[in-house]
Amino acid sequence: MTNESSVSTISPLMATYGRFPVTLVKGKGSYVWDDKGKQYLDFTSGIATCNLGHVPDPVKEKLEEQLQNLWHCSNLYHIPNQQALAELLVKNTFGDQVFFCNSGAEANEAAIKLARKYAQKIKNKDSYQVITFKQSFHGRTLATMSATGQEKIQQGFLPLVSGFHYLTYNDPAALEQLKELNPAAVLFELVQGEGGVIPADLEWVKQLEEICKENDILLMIDEIQTGMGRTGTLFAYEQYGIEPDVISVAKGLGSGFPIGAIIAKEQVAKAFDPGSHGSTFGGNPLATAAGLATLNYLLTSGLLEQAKETAAVLDETLAELKNEFNVIKDIRGLGLLKGIVVDGIAPAIVQKALAENLLILTAGPDVVRILPPLTASLEEINEFTGKLKKAFQSI
Repeated sequence: MTNESSVSTISPLMATYGRFPVTLVKGKGSYVWDDKGKQYLDFTSGIATCNLGHVPDPVKEKLEEQLQNLWHCSNLYHIPNQQALAELLVKNTFGDQVFFCNSGAEANEAAIKLARKYAQKIKNKDSYQVITFKQSFHGRTLATMSATGQEKIQQGFLPLVSGFHYLTYNDPAALEQLKELNPAAVLFELVQGEGGVIPADLEWVKQLEEICKENDILLMIDEIQTGMGRTGTLFAYEQYGIEPDVISVAKGLGSGFPIGAIIAKEQVAKAFDPGSHGSTFGGNPLATAAGLATLNYLLTSGLLEQAKETAAVLDETLAELKNEFNVIKDIRGLGLLKGIVVDGIAPAIVQKALAENLLILTAGPDVVRILPPLTASLEEINEFTGKLKKAFQSI
């Protein structure tokens, strides 16, 4: 027998997350429940992951069906769901070919590798540099952390992977620097999510695309948080009227089931030949069943139009809150990815909201991040407004 006094009080989990004192055990639609039966309105969507809400029926049905047949097989064999999902992504984007992986970080890692391989194999150019931007976030693998333009993410992990150069987001001067650097690729977000919910300026993006095309620089867009309808269109690049060479996708693609992908033009994608890249679990039958059901529903249900209407109502609501509370300095974002700028008190607002059974997030100390599911009803927007108002009143 073990003495009670000798039992370790150390958690078996590494302390990589600052967890809230809530244990979630169930979810449906816009709501989650904890182990005590308490209900919360979830306007985090798993950080832009559960875009169809929790446990959406169309995805649940396809996963249950697939569970009866085949869970996993190697990518050395053809996988029908994978083929069908790739075809649907290609049909509804600029791209020609898809590579599947397990997460957003892996998708960006694949994009970075593809950019280097394209430059060195297809263009026969000794080039590997990728331009990213300050305050960006591209993942936590060693390479994607190195691509991320935030020192706080990189502290304690030096030396970084070489080959990345950070320019200033939305800065015209950065475009002149880009011409001089002439890198293999540019990787950027159309809304910097973790960096403070900062949308890219339309004219700046247009000029960036023009420079890339003129100088044969790959234009790669990180759509991990902005994709799958989050900003009002299937992907955010559509609203900017540009055509990237590569985009990275994850989060909302599987409605909470782990899946990631890069979509690329054929000329670029052919740099990946057999053996050049791979993933054991990427695009397996279960993951692609979830992705296929999610994408089909987004494309056929009218949800994208509904989400635009919901976003318009949310904009009005947040504008009214800004007029009511002086601590709100600005509202920014795109579609159903919104940031409330509150100097230094974002964590306090999130805690006050939690006390009202409302789940929201920060994007740094100065920004409260709002990410409702695309399926959120107007009644749920009203409920959110009431709870958030109480949170601000209690500050």
